[in-house]
Amino acid sequence: MKILITYFGFAYIISWIVWFPLYGQELGLKVMPIIPFQHGIGGLGPLVASFLTTWIYYKNKGLKKLFKKCIQIKPILYLVIALLTPFLLALIATIMNSAINEAPINLSGLLTVKEFPNFNLLTFFIYNLIFFGFGEEVGWRGFALPRIQNKFNALTSSILLTIFWAFWHLPLFFNGPGYTSMEFTDVFGWFFSLLTGSILLSWLFNSSKGSILICAVFHSTINIAFTADFADQNIVNYMGFLITVWGILTIIYFKPKNLAKIEREKKPAYNKV
Repeated sequence: MKILITYFGFAYIISWIVWFPLYGQELGLKVMPIIPFQHGIGGLGPLVASFLTTWIYYKNKGLKKLFKKCIQIKPILYLVIALLTPFLLALIATIMNSAINEAPINLSGLLTVKEFPNFNLLTFFIYNLIFFGFGEEVGWRGFALPRIQNKFNALTSSILLTIFWAFWHLPLFFNGPGYTSMEFTDVFGWFFSLLTGSILLSWLFNSSKGSILICAVFHSTINIAFTADFADQNIVNYMGFLITVWGILTIIYFKPKNLAKIEREKKPAYNKV
């Protein structure tokens, strides 16, 4: 428990300090100048926290093991799933939107994003992979999840982790892209989508024997699918519906205990790596 408290404390403090210039002014506080990609840089908080906590408790041996999980490519099947399925869901959602609302099918917007008009699909993927893929997943799934799974089954662990993950986003509701306009019902939907994502990420993490890389790729491609210019509100809603169905089917098929066909990833006793 002490290790998890240390990790979550570092993750919150690091990210919230980096984001302070973005939300401090909204709270009437004196702020520093905003630098480019400040939102993304704050996303590195969980990554830094995981390596810092690992070094404190496990030193170099722990750092080597954590880094190894960050570059674990196999099983390739799950890497392909992480890379392609969000775009497949986006395509299906677009077709649904066309069939239900008679809207034209136009996927060109999938290659652009309003927040970064100069980015193409590759550069936006790299941005997401660095700042939110590895930035978050090294911490949430790579460090925290297997330790929570020591005490709880995979589904319960995913739910508990979602609460800490959601709270980490708190400063963004004061001044964050897409957050400030949310009403209460929107926040509830956002939390539910975060929970569904957490379940799917747990499935990928446990099924791939703890590959942080695979989780980072999936986190990145999901971000792209939901924020690309083509995704109007109807398409976003349909993608949310499809993701929810996927999450429910994952629980039913793989069962709450492990959310995988193999034993869920755990860490040994906290005094060991």
